[in-house]
This record gives sequence, C-alpha cells and structure tokens, in this order.
Amino acid sequence: MKLVAHFRLNEVRWSVPEDAIARWRGRYPQLTVQSVEDDALLPAALVDADLFLGWMIAEDLFPTARHLRWMHSASAGIEACLFPAMVESDVVLTNSTGLHSTCIPEHVFGQILTLARNFHGAARLQARHAWDRIDLILTGGVREVAGANLAVLGAGPIGENVARLGAAFGMHVRVMRHDATRPVAQAEAVVSPRDLHALLGWADFIVLAVPLTAETRGMIGPAEFKAMKSTAYLINIARGDVVDEAAMIQTLRAGGLAGAGLDVTEAEPLPPESELWDMPTVVITPHISGYTPTYFTRMLELFEDNLERFMTGKALRNIVDKRAGYARSGPA
Repeated sequence: MKLVAHFRLNEVRWSVPEDAIARWRGRYPQLTVQSVEDDALLPAALVDADLFLGWMIAEDLFPTARHLRWMHSASAGIEACLFPAMVESDVVLTNSTGLHSTCIPEHVFGQILTLARNFHGAARLQARHAWDRIDLILTGGVREVAGANLAVLGAGPIGENVARLGAAFGMHVRVMRHDATRPVAQAEAVVSPRDLHALLGWADFIVLAVPLTAETRGMIGPAEFKAMKSTAYLINIARGDVVDEAAMIQTLRAGGLAGAGLDVTEAEPLPPESELWDMPTVVITPHISGYTPTYFTRMLELFEDNLERFMTGKALRNIVDKRAGYARSGPA
C-alpha cells in the first residue's frame, strides 16, 4: 500500500516532517510513504498511490491515480476537490474540518471589534499623525457590541464557536442551519435557510461561515443586501463566491451597509483595481483567518488518527459528503 504526500497550493509549500514519515513506516510495515517535493514528479507518484495527503489532486491529474482509495485534504474547504470525476468516484474524501474552530472565530471578532470601535479609522488617523476624536466618533462611528444582534450563517465548528463568543460578549445570537431543529449552544434561536431574509433584517452583525457549495454560491446577492439594515456589518470568512461582490460594492457605495470585514474575495489575490481597497468602511485581510502556528501539527494529528482507522478498518473522521460539498461532522 502506498501513501503519497504533496503540499503545494499557490504560494504555500510544506513538507511532512521526516519523523512523522518514519513513524508511519514503523507502525505500518506494509505502507510505502512518498513525500513529493518536486511538482513534476507528482504524476508518476500518483500512478500506484492508494492514499493521498495534501491540499488536493488537480482535476487533470486525478485520472492518473487509478488505484486511489482515500484522500485527506489538509484544508476544511474542499470545493476545489469536488470536480465531477472525483464526486462520481469511489474515492473516500476526508478533510480538516474542526482545525479552524479557534482561530477563525477569533479572527471574526477581531473584525467585529475593529468595525464596531472604528479601529480602521483610527489607523488612518495615526498614519496622518492626527489626533481627532470627533472625526473618529462621527466618521464611521463607535458602538458597543454588547446587546447587538449577531446572525451566524452556518453551524459547523466555526459557526458554533462564533456563536459562543458572541454570547460571551453579551450579544443576542441567532444561527442559520439546514436542520433548524438542532440547537446551537449559546444561540437564542436557530433558523432554516427559508428564514434568511428575516434573519438578515434582524441582525446588526452578519457572519458568513458556510461552506461553498452549489447552494451557497451567490447566496448573498442584491435581494439579501436589500433585506439588511443600513447600519449592519457583514463579515465573510467563508468563501468570496458566497457573496455577489458587485452587489456588495454597490450597497456599500450607496450607504446600504455600514461596513464589511472581508478575509475572502471573489478573486484572490484581490485585484489592485478593486474598489474594495479604498472603501473606508471595509476591513480587508488576505485570507489569513485560518492561519494558526499549530495548524500543520494539528492537521497531522487528525490525519494520523484517520490513518490508524483506515489501516484497522474503522470508520474515518470528517468524511465529506461529496454531493453535499462538506463533511457532516468535525473531529471527535
């Protein structure tokens, strides 16, 4: 049995530590492990691979992996893996859902507090060496989050922890999920997608924490922006394609939304000519909400547990429903 590991995604390159590889080889003598550092060697490595560990296998390379049985994605978002051949195949796909359940909710509240307390406005004043309290208070405003209404769209590990933090800040929290009969700790109400517009109209802060699927692509468009309060803030740590970006820009430009905190955009990197860069009510971070110094260590712990399960015939964790587009449960 052969395991191929390959980590290359845009500017991110990483290698499995040698001690981990040695540990796997020692624990499973029947397992051959090949860590691929050179992209050019990947097609040949995949020919006889049974298992794959990495971000993804490109669609054009997937037919090469004729013996593949299981693939573990180091990412929680797996939309790039779900091309037709993969979805139709018998290959089991698992992901790393759950590893972002601390860092992304913390990032969300960094953006919420930045927008609520107008820290981004203060940063612009600091760059000008300007001490202007009245400008900061009146331009963009300063408000409290305690007592505000927080709508969380998505109830995975990230959404659940955003709800928990919101309650800790004294916010009123409501969550949208497919099965509204399943409660979310710290949420005063759980609603279904059919109640989306009512939820958006209630909220002061709206956090997008849904996976990107056929159902969620473009789910926040002109009608949804119209349903929101003009004093509301939108936080997107999901995927850029969940939002109609042109409609969002138009709404922000017209004052139909108080501001936005964006860690993701439709095109990444965000093009230099995008209006979003210069909008004073927009806070942009370059898709870093999922970063944590312990990410790869924790991802390997999850993978090693699943590897043990795979080798002993036990049920895997974080199995992705390839047609739904997400894993139905996070790490145990």
